[in-house]
Amino acid sequence: MTFQQLSYVVEVGRCGSINRAARNLFLSQSGISTAIRDLEEELGIQFFNRSNRGVEFTPEGEEFLAHAEALLEQKRRIEELYSGGRSVPAAVRFSVSTQRYPFAEDAFVRLLRKTAASNYQFSIREAGMDTVIQDVCEHRADIGVLFLSDLTEKTVRRRLDDRNVEFHQVAAAPPCVYIRRDHPLAGCDILTETKLAEYPYVFFEREQGAAAECGEEYRPLPEHRPARTVCVNSLAAMRGVLASTDAYAVGCGLLTEGLSDERVLSIPLKGRGSIRLGWIHGKNDKLSPPAREFAALLEQAAADAAAYTRERQDQRSVLRG
Repeated sequence: MTFQQLSYVVEVGRCGSINRAARNLFLSQSGISTAIRDLEEELGIQFFNRSNRGVEFTPEGEEFLAHAEALLEQKRRIEELYSGGRSVPAAVRFSVSTQRYPFAEDAFVRLLRKTAASNYQFSIREAGMDTVIQDVCEHRADIGVLFLSDLTEKTVRRRLDDRNVEFHQVAAAPPCVYIRRDHPLAGCDILTETKLAEYPYVFFEREQGAAAECGEEYRPLPEHRPARTVCVNSLAAMRGVLASTDAYAVGCGLLTEGLSDERVLSIPLKGRGSIRLGWIHGKNDKLSPPAREFAALLEQAAADAAAYTRERQDQRSVLRG
């Protein structure tokens, strides 16, 4: 197996076609096909099924593709690290993959402000839980940020244990409902799923094949399944829908000063346990100094968000009183 063969498989996956991959790589279609077929025979698996419409990856092929992309990324990082001599200090590197939480973004910004290195490469990626876990397992992220709940903890922890990943809790919060400031239910101190039943429910799109436990929100109980739903794939889209309609979403409820939409408020949801927020990393992976610093800043950012959220809720109570 060679890096060249891996790059062929990855390019075919990106293009969805051996012919287009060959054009992009300035190679013959037969040359790529032969190299990939040799690799399939070596490993004893079939990467994809070929047809006139292109290629469709098999489950084994999808798994291999993820590993191939990770290996090529590691190769690229190593080449960047050691190319061009050692006259320039190696860049300080840190990457985090997180579910869509403003307090995680806040912690990342705090890390940037505290970093004194003259040469660094930091990255933050917002994604669903399944991708967050995968990014950590395949070392595309040093740390992942996600949540556990009473409904999902057993299943998610099993997934983490199977992949030798550990969870570190930084905060716990009751599930809350996000609605606009002048929503018909905005005057309530606490909400129930029964009260919410007549309003549209907004949730984040899940990756293809991801389990229901890997969602980013507290799912409604079956007996209160909403008749109207809105699926979005970004935090900005969710904020826009919530701020402009009578729709609602359910999550940890933490609002972050300067990063949360001031048009949206959070109200506790009655009788649904708690949400435990935290970060993950490989059990056998040593945390880099930026990763350790980020973990500490994440806890601070979550605590500040909790305090800010309580302050906003108290102000609403005073105004109603």
